[in-house]
Amino acid sequence: MKADPKGVLTGAHYLDGDHAITEGALAAGCRFFAGYPITPSTETAERFAERIPTIGGVFIQMEDELGSIAAVLGAAWAGRKAMTVTSGPGFSLMMENFGLGAMMEVPCVIANVQRGGPSTGLPTLTGQADMMQVRWGSHGDYEIIALSPNSPQECFELTIKAFNLSEQYRVPTFVMTDECVGHMTEKVVIPPADEIELTPRRWYDGPKDEYLPYLPDDDMVPPIIKAGDGYRIHTTGLTHDERGYPVINAECQEKCVRRLLEKIQKHADKIIEIEEEATNNAEVIVMSYGITSRVALKAVEEARKAGIRVGILRLITVWPFPEKRVNALSKKIKAWVVPEINYGQMVLEVERCAAGQAKTIHVPHGGGWVHDPADILKAIKEAVR
Repeated sequence: MKADPKGVLTGAHYLDGDHAITEGALAAGCRFFAGYPITPSTETAERFAERIPTIGGVFIQMEDELGSIAAVLGAAWAGRKAMTVTSGPGFSLMMENFGLGAMMEVPCVIANVQRGGPSTGLPTLTGQADMMQVRWGSHGDYEIIALSPNSPQECFELTIKAFNLSEQYRVPTFVMTDECVGHMTEKVVIPPADEIELTPRRWYDGPKDEYLPYLPDDDMVPPIIKAGDGYRIHTTGLTHDERGYPVINAECQEKCVRRLLEKIQKHADKIIEIEEEATNNAEVIVMSYGITSRVALKAVEEARKAGIRVGILRLITVWPFPEKRVNALSKKIKAWVVPEINYGQMVLEVERCAAGQAKTIHVPHGGGWVHDPADILKAIKEAVR
């Protein structure tokens, strides 16, 4: 393996998506990983166990997923860029601490290599049915950021982006991949470290005796310090004031939680990344993400041969959802076609944002394998009748 002086890989490699997540995290500066083996994400943890000690980082196999995410939150407050990876049942076990991370405003990254569910489901086979869970799985009001790669190259690149966004907005950020992308092997080009743009942690640099853990900057995000560096800090999952002290009343709840929402919502246009093709004169647009976005290409190709004007909108950022763009395009098209490996999740967002201006046609798939492109083509033809 060709690596730079710091041990980070460079050049062209043939990697599966799970391994590419590891390399993206290491290139982003991740130096702490806590996790518990679970199919189909175990390869990411295994590669971390092999690679991270060689570049001065720490790998811990925890007793379970609850301990894994708790360790990641603690490591982040200790000054490390930290992440974990999981799937299905492990993701469910982490939900309470996702909310804790959002309330404590902990920069960290969680990758979910999705499989078929519910419960133990299909441990070794693909799914995309955790997309609503990542947004709404913990209780209360909060915001997160979630990205969806559709190739090993994007697993590398979007893991770096996830770290950058988590640092910029002090929020848990998710890489929502799937078994197919996680286990497919393709060429991954890793640029030299000095060509990778990284967002540094938002360190507080004022007087120690004036530090307030939750006093935000103008962009609504507070700077952070390293626990143990001599600052007086208090952080909690309780509703809190700028000192981090619990204040249990409606006024503090409004101020505290409102900012957790608005620091993401008001920057959504900068956070959201989508890929569009031929949407300007389309009569129908296929929206998809992850492995399904690759499967849908065959259906789009066949529809175009049949003379149907089909556009593509691929979700790269899934949350925040690109509601403004979906609403604007809905004014100009007949229908959206939304294939996904579940029985109805992101299609509900499309339908909401289309607001009756265009039809929304779902192409569901229960999981275990990908769609037959013929089913997507059938939905496209139905959309233009």
